[in-house]
Amino acid sequence: MINIIKDGLWKQFGASIDTLKNAIEMWPEEYWNTDRKFFYIVFHTMIFLDYYLTIPPDNFSSGLPFKIAARGEELKEAVDDVTPERVYSKKEMLDYLEACREKCHKLIGGLSEEKIKQVWIEKPDELSPPDILHYTTLEILLYNMRHVQHHSAQLNMILRKKINNSPDWVSHAEDGL
Repeated sequence: MINIIKDGLWKQFGASIDTLKNAIEMWPEEYWNTDRKFFYIVFHTMIFLDYYLTIPPDNFSSGLPFKIAARGEELKEAVDDVTPERVYSKKEMLDYLEACREKCHKLIGGLSEEKIKQVWIEKPDELSPPDILHYTTLEILLYNMRHVQHHSAQLNMILRKKINNSPDWVSHAEDGL
């Protein structure tokens, strides 16, 4: 049973990550430094993708440096929690996304019945909202996948508005476990 869960989870989570990748790849290079809303959504999504894949979360160390924004200090275009130290290039973002994809693949591939029930607890004053997140590994993976899909949909909407195009639907990850 655990292998069926792992396989299905990876196919769908991998598809979510691939959807994000496709949106980033489609965003025109000339807008990368001029239309920052897209960049900030990508950055936010990837920092939290990486963070929620870190079990336990207090072992988190980002591949792209950032600072936690104090309430009311956010940049106008930024998502209101983490701000990058600088605008990272599209290549840097895609490389980081690939590293996160590999981390996700390894985490899901290594799940056992015991590990899937392991608790993921976020301490107060960490990255997320004031509510303390307390999930099993399975639930934090589903939460994370929904988060990636939510922001990928936002990016696709921005693409439609800006260039009247967006990536095709990704039904499942092409690679297996």
